[in-house]
Amino acid sequence: MAAVELMHWGLAEQVRTLSEAHDVLSKLLPHPKSKPGVLKDYYLRSAAIYARVAETDRSHHHEALYWATREREKGEAIKLRKS
Repeated sequence: MAAVELMHWGLAEQVRTLSEAHDVLSKLLPHPKSKPGVLKDYYLRSAAIYARVAETDRSHHHEALYWATREREKGEAIKLRKS
């Protein structure tokens, strides 16, 4: 994993509000034609961020849970081929 990517995910791990999560995660979103593994990783990591934000940004609790579920489902829907 590249240092730049770790730095950005490090920022994502520090967000406390839904607005911050949307801002940081939108900048980390890979190109839609990225490898399935890259997309799956993004969506599952994003889901974890939103789930945590649901606990820290209580005024947006339900909306953050929606986003966590949405991202998790998108990630889980990506099937990886076994090589």
